[in-house]
Amino acid sequence: MIQIKQPALQIWGGVEYTCNRVRDRYFDQLALSGHGERLDDFDLIAGLGIQVLRHGLLWEHHHRDQSWKKADVCIDRMTQVGISPIIGLVHHGSGPPYTSLVDDSLPERLAAYAGAVAARYPFIERYTPVNEPHTTARFSCMYGIWYPHHMDRTSYLRALLRQVKGTVLSMEAVRKVRSDALLIQTEDIGRICSTPELSSLSDLLNQRRWLPFDLLCGRVERDHPMFDYLLENGIDEAEVLWFRDNPCIPDVIGVNYYLTSDRYLDHRVELFPEDRMSAEGNFVDIEAVRVWPDGIVGFDELLLEAWERFHLPVAITEVHLGGEVEEQIRWAAEAWSAAQYARHKGASCVAITFWAMLGSYFWDALVTRNNGHYQPGVFDVRGGSPSPTELADLVRQLSRGDEPRHSYLHHPGWWRSPNRISFKLQEELAHAR
Repeated sequence: MIQIKQPALQIWGGVEYTCNRVRDRYFDQLALSGHGERLDDFDLIAGLGIQVLRHGLLWEHHHRDQSWKKADVCIDRMTQVGISPIIGLVHHGSGPPYTSLVDDSLPERLAAYAGAVAARYPFIERYTPVNEPHTTARFSCMYGIWYPHHMDRTSYLRALLRQVKGTVLSMEAVRKVRSDALLIQTEDIGRICSTPELSSLSDLLNQRRWLPFDLLCGRVERDHPMFDYLLENGIDEAEVLWFRDNPCIPDVIGVNYYLTSDRYLDHRVELFPEDRMSAEGNFVDIEAVRVWPDGIVGFDELLLEAWERFHLPVAITEVHLGGEVEEQIRWAAEAWSAAQYARHKGASCVAITFWAMLGSYFWDALVTRNNGHYQPGVFDVRGGSPSPTELADLVRQLSRGDEPRHSYLHHPGWWRSPNRISFKLQEELAHAR
């Protein structure tokens, strides 16, 4: 293999800026963390060596306050401390109250807002108009967890296509102002495994997880594995082929990956608690790390899979783990090692991203209610202002170009332990990923 020298792996950051809607209530992570009122947070983040930060100028926020005052001071402070933002416009949200993920006019409305953002801040180069459109569509319109709380495949697919079309039109609007603007498209692409009896389903779902990227790249034609699935579930052919005719190829494929991303499907529903049933049929859908003998797929395999599928630059765009700081450090080091491995194998892997640097709220309840649960990140904000955790030292190391070093790394993470198994199944789990 011919090794082409790549620029050094970048260390990006991200603050959790989810603003999801549950019925008529919005759960706003920027408000919950207090970050929206603390400009000094950017100084602390920059002090760790972070020069690129995923951050939101959310459509929902602008609807409430169209003066741009808060956005102006936020962008100005990032510029002053040397941070280049990757701007998100919708993050697990559905827009202002007058629209939704299944609104036919959502793409054009979002694009109008994107154009306004670009016109006000023409120096911003990187955008993620819609974070994780596939995950958001599933949670909102297949599982009914978030607004508009639908629970059918047609609504789910419409929500997915509306968000992806909104991304295409948003980038068109942005590029009318700045022609070299970059699309950093993010998605959770965890892999699905199953019992042999559900192999056809897991194969289909493993194809389906790529739909946002395949649509953006103009790949979904009549011979695409998902084309018939889309039509059979209520999507018009013309709507599908619109993406073929209007490609918006991402500049970076953003891989979001968590310990719960890989899934295991089992037809033997009697072996599991009722709350593990899938919303898509009479089978169990559970995190593979708790069942599958081989454990998780891992960042390295997913980075290489994305690279081999698209041959576009890839990045890990969310590295975060709920749990004790020692496990967070192990997870982050594993992400860094995976990125380096992918680069060694020839992939153009440009960055890893420390996500939820200021922590996150209520994700153990899928952000559906205020249950008081807060998970620290690189900083802990429970004291009213950000206090660095031990994870901050690791961020500083990696930003300097050093390898990760910490005594916690002498032991593997819990996800590499036999004790991770919660359901010991007697029959062989034979369907290979």
